[in-house]
Amino acid sequence: MNRMESFAAAAAFAFGTLVVGAVPVPVAAQTINAVMHSDLRILDPIWTTAYIVRNHGYMIYDTLLAVDEKLEVRPQMLERLPEASADNLTYTFTLREGLLWHDGAPVTSADAVASIKRWSARDSMGQKLSGFVKEWQEVDARTFKLVLKEPYGLVTQSLGKPSSNVPFIMPKRVADTNPMEQISDFTGSGPFVFRRDEWKPGDKTVYVKFDRYRPRAEPASGLAGGKVVKVNRVEWRAIPDHQTAVNALMAGEIDYIEAPPHDLLPVLRRDRNVALVDWNPLGNQYVFRFNATQPPFDNPKIRQAVAVAFNQEDFLKATIGDATYYKVCKALFICGTPLESQRGTEGYLESNFERARALLREGGYDGRPVVLMQSTDLVVLTNLAPVAKDLMTRAGFNIDMQSMDWQTLVARRVKRDPPAAGGWNAAMTSWVAADILNPVMTGFLNASCDTANWGWPCDPQMEKLRDDFARETDLARQKAIAEQVQVRAFEIMTHIPLGQWYQPAAIRKGVIEGIPTAPAPVFWNVAKKGN
Repeated sequence: MNRMESFAAAAAFAFGTLVVGAVPVPVAAQTINAVMHSDLRILDPIWTTAYIVRNHGYMIYDTLLAVDEKLEVRPQMLERLPEASADNLTYTFTLREGLLWHDGAPVTSADAVASIKRWSARDSMGQKLSGFVKEWQEVDARTFKLVLKEPYGLVTQSLGKPSSNVPFIMPKRVADTNPMEQISDFTGSGPFVFRRDEWKPGDKTVYVKFDRYRPRAEPASGLAGGKVVKVNRVEWRAIPDHQTAVNALMAGEIDYIEAPPHDLLPVLRRDRNVALVDWNPLGNQYVFRFNATQPPFDNPKIRQAVAVAFNQEDFLKATIGDATYYKVCKALFICGTPLESQRGTEGYLESNFERARALLREGGYDGRPVVLMQSTDLVVLTNLAPVAKDLMTRAGFNIDMQSMDWQTLVARRVKRDPPAAGGWNAAMTSWVAADILNPVMTGFLNASCDTANWGWPCDPQMEKLRDDFARETDLARQKAIAEQVQVRAFEIMTHIPLGQWYQPAAIRKGVIEGIPTAPAPVFWNVAKKGN
């Protein structure tokens, strides 16, 4: 697939070997040691959109639907795709037989319904779906129905959403947790079990194979199909120094690095014991996000001034460097995909500082400090904020760049306090391309005020356009609406796209095999050969 076509017993671990038939197998050969892009400190993938928490979710939870390598929705926990009534107002869902929670209890319709409701309260696509829902009905232990108030064209796409927030299914007792509060019970039904007793933030996160997991019969494809676990244990090791992690991989001390720094890729490429794997060929998009509830970015003209002052090339060169791994693209909906468009982008992202200063004057900017949060421990994000600070300063902004680790930033960005009281004005992040392929899926386009994603933009016109897109089934009309959405997004400036970039993983060649091509890094179907 090219770029745009888109992984026994506890007693055995104690003794250092597992027995397979009559042959002792070293535990090391059954354990994948991986370094992920961030340390795991938050454990609720509905409470946050942070990708490390999404990755954790895919380890221990399962989903009703999932997308394959072609981004087509397929049944996962369901026996088959939901059955729609003739009037498209009722969808019937049937769970597969034999699905169990990690504590041995059966997965039921009540669990699924409660999980969808909690997800819908936080996720942009879930919120839009819930606006069309009349009721959820639990028919029996394995069957439930969705009854709509009017036809909705994105039912399966919503419930098959591949990335943050993913509609992971949790036990009802867990899913009944207030969506604005974090869960404390991490019982899942997915292919791995989270070993909370071994979790040491800043050191390691441990998952073990769930022996009672029932994979689907069909081959794995993307995030869909048979999730066959081929190792007994996966350990995410926290190694914050990137050179140390790369040295450990080349020495065979770890097996996998999710996001090796781009400036070290040439070193890895030259090592005959290392392979680079393009597991997410659709790539990612950098974005600048405003806090629309706080001055000065409660004024759209001042938000526009930022977009006029920016250019994508400066950000991409500072973070990625090698043009092999980035693409300048103003389109909100990813260049090379069906909804790509340049409409509404004219005059933006060209570093026109004279025009930016004029917009600041028109918007009445008073020189107040702008609190710009910088993540310091994620190499693909670290250099974004300094570039933004430079360009914004040249346009006339007074920038207070505050540096912190990613987990601190993730916790702070949900605060609505004034910047001087611990809040914020702006932050930068990146979205997996598969999260932002249409107006309803794209979380930062949610302009529903208090229920919007962090930043909380508020615009009824944008919400109407997103509703129109959700109702539409004709592809040509969908594209026309998506263009209207993009034009409106640049008018009100919900966020600024800063270009597309691509990130290969690094693995031990001949040792790690079967890395799935998917929008998220997953460890089912991944085999480890030898030590």
